[in-house]
Amino acid sequence: MQEKTALPASRWLRLIPVIFITYSLAYLDRANYSFGAASGMAHDLNISAAMSSLLGALFFLGYFFFQIPGAHYAEKKSAKKLIFWSLILWGGLASATGMITNVNLLIVIRFALGVVESAVMPAMLVFNAHWFTNKERSRANTFLILGNPATVLWMSIISGYLVTAVGWRWMFIIEGMPAIIWAFVWWKVVQDKPSQAKWLTDAEKQALEDELEREQAGMKQVKNYREAFRSPTVIKLSLQYFFWSIGVYGFVMWLPSIIAKAPNMNMVSTGWLAAVPYLLAVILMLVTSFFSDKMQSRKNFVWPFLLIGALAFYGSYLIGPNHFWISFVLLVIAGGAMYAPYGPFFAIVPEVLPRNVAGGAMALINSMGALGSFAGSYIVGYLNDLTGGFDASYMFMAGSLLLSAILTMMVRKPQPQKPQASPEWKAKVSAT
Repeated sequence: MQEKTALPASRWLRLIPVIFITYSLAYLDRANYSFGAASGMAHDLNISAAMSSLLGALFFLGYFFFQIPGAHYAEKKSAKKLIFWSLILWGGLASATGMITNVNLLIVIRFALGVVESAVMPAMLVFNAHWFTNKERSRANTFLILGNPATVLWMSIISGYLVTAVGWRWMFIIEGMPAIIWAFVWWKVVQDKPSQAKWLTDAEKQALEDELEREQAGMKQVKNYREAFRSPTVIKLSLQYFFWSIGVYGFVMWLPSIIAKAPNMNMVSTGWLAAVPYLLAVILMLVTSFFSDKMQSRKNFVWPFLLIGALAFYGSYLIGPNHFWISFVLLVIAGGAMYAPYGPFFAIVPEVLPRNVAGGAMALINSMGALGSFAGSYIVGYLNDLTGGFDASYMFMAGSLLLSAILTMMVRKPQPQKPQASPEWKAKVSAT
């Protein structure tokens, strides 16, 4: 009997750093707006508080529209090509933000940036599904999404220094250029599927493709996107991610402004303090994904963290504005807890839906997250402006995370189907 070839460990060293850096650059060019808004952009362009909230949220409105087409293109054509052009376009738009002279151009750029980046997340999830098995996927997805908090961690510090040293315009110009340069690294290093990789042996390619095919063989078939989108699991996860994203992006977009309101706080100090929740997030994401893969459990590594985040926001509300440092510690806990379950969450769909529709389902869920992000960043800003404080927005984010935790607990994993292998798979087994 032929000895079974181990799955190639080289995938982790070859692909994961590239995946991490690519999504890091995407997140840099969407999250640095919060520092521009807090450091003089609003004054220079005569932007009102309400318009600033809208501009912060417009990215997510653009982000909503092309999720499903992006996932479809990535699955049927090429995630590699789609992400290459996205890197160039979003880097150019991010740098252009530093050159605008009026708010109307800023409106166009923020919306266009969302449209360009909309395909990236679903395309990257499809890419991961082509390279990593179910037993690895929570960790692989975590290293992808780790680009989010890790980027905010260093971006908060560097952006704080840049806006102090050269102003908000040069901050945007400088931080947009790396994406354009990185596009060519991405194109050189990655391949869409294992069969295209010259750095794998034929036996390694076959072992990985056989394992991915074996996972598909035991899955209930779903004909098309319409059938997948009507699945109770997909509907619940879409609603869950909507409310979860309200909390996350209300937090991300407004944390620098919340910290800047503290007594004797400058932009450099704001940058250092704004980085702390994301340091905790990085640690929790790695630990959570490891144990989720080890125990092959997904939702039980999602809802407890969302509940903790809700309680931390509620605690900040109870503490009030007169106890900044206690409130800040609770915000650190909320930030870390909200990020911790991303890897397990995005591992759910490929385990319950076949490959032909899983990418589209993840795109639908992510697009609902974009709407939640729009609502979170806009409504939190609106509540802060309306009330002159942060108490109302803390309650709003707490309630959203509580609903998200409840919806997660309601998700039921479908019963496994009796494997129905494809004719090709049967022929391959017979030949062996």
